[in-house]
Amino acid sequence: MLTLAEIWQGITGEATDDEQAGQLAFRDVVIDSRLASEASLFVALQGEKDDGHTYVKGALERGAYAAIIDTVVDGVPRTIDTTRGALSGLPSPVEVPFCLLVEDSLEALQGIAAHHRRQYAVRVVGITGSVGKTTTKEAIHSVLSTAYSTLKSEENYNNEIGLPLTLLQLDDRHERVVLELGMYALGEIAQLAAVALPHVGVVTNVTYSHVERLGSLERIAQAKAELIEALPPDGAAILNGDDHRVRAMAELTDAHAFFYGLSSDNDLWASHIESRGLDGVHFRMHYGRETLYVKIPLLGRHSVDTALAAAAVGLLEGLPWGQIVAGLRDIEAQLRLLATPGARGSIIIDDSYNASPTSSLAALNLLAELEGRKIAVLGDMLELGSYQEEGHRKVGRRASEIVDKLVTVGELSATIGREAIAVGMNESDVLFAHDNEEAVSFLLDSATSGDLILIKGSRGMHMEDIVAELGEK
Repeated sequence: MLTLAEIWQGITGEATDDEQAGQLAFRDVVIDSRLASEASLFVALQGEKDDGHTYVKGALERGAYAAIIDTVVDGVPRTIDTTRGALSGLPSPVEVPFCLLVEDSLEALQGIAAHHRRQYAVRVVGITGSVGKTTTKEAIHSVLSTAYSTLKSEENYNNEIGLPLTLLQLDDRHERVVLELGMYALGEIAQLAAVALPHVGVVTNVTYSHVERLGSLERIAQAKAELIEALPPDGAAILNGDDHRVRAMAELTDAHAFFYGLSSDNDLWASHIESRGLDGVHFRMHYGRETLYVKIPLLGRHSVDTALAAAAVGLLEGLPWGQIVAGLRDIEAQLRLLATPGARGSIIIDDSYNASPTSSLAALNLLAELEGRKIAVLGDMLELGSYQEEGHRKVGRRASEIVDKLVTVGELSATIGREAIAVGMNESDVLFAHDNEEAVSFLLDSATSGDLILIKGSRGMHMEDIVAELGEK
């Protein structure tokens, strides 16, 4: 529950002793008016395509007690202006429904979340990196949940809107919070960390994702390092020691640095990795003089890094090995990488959420480990900047070594197909599809029982539509 007094202090920075403000409680905070219900707080945000102020009346009609606005909305019952400072005070009594007029709705949401987070003595784990953030978040949550009541960010709630909404779910039950921190520009992770106040920071890797926006791997590393720089001296930086840019982040913090990876010079490392295809991965995990034999349900050799990061968090949060291993084995879903039934008896390897050269190569390597005719449906990889041409060509070269049929979707991914042909793949085994519908039509005509169909592309390509179509058939 969130009280009006807490909302007021989060917005204005000033406490109020108004008795009613301390008693008026909001059940949830929403940014989608369709989710508003009795006792909701609706935050009207202005997006690139839509303006939440259009839906303020609808949210209030659904029972929301109040709406936060930064533009005056006509026709609402009453508006309390906070833009002239806290000295203007709350009217008494406050009658619902009402609107709170602020300078900036997004800043107000973040201020409320920051104030709310500071009310709880809870340890926060933040995760960032170019690839693998969400899977790592889920694995860490699974491990910590064996010992602690743990809140996690859902779906893609990893930005300036989603992270505050997650923190506003905090209550007295929670002992740990696991948050994914995404970014598109320098300074964004620092801003998120200032709201979340993480004690533990995990960085998975630095690759070419978002290089179009930031310009170079060095600037991407600089942006990711903002999480590590935000850690307190008694915190912990859990770093992929096999990535030299990530390892170097240890120099940027007074927090304890802990390295994980496949090399034996890390604090926690893995060896004897054996992928069992759709049955998961087996490997040995080494920590000091201890060696454990571990099996996890995640797919592909690259999932070992995910398990190591989660195990490292468990170790530093005081969990015994039994609970850490139990948490790794109990990851309920494959998250961004799912194996589901497809059309005509095929099996869909659904990795459609997003794509970069690094994650696409990992997905192709998984496909190589599986038995059956292999079809890869690869969409454009976006935001690669100057690495766009080489990134797509590199994936094309690897695809030519693995797949029996290759389908590219979009203009950029056509480079994948052309490169595959250039290095020896039969031209007849490559389809250049202009859109998802053409790719689906081909797959419905050509798929046979036992085929393994990998679907992967950047989020903007909506490759999940292909998965849905094949799954329905």
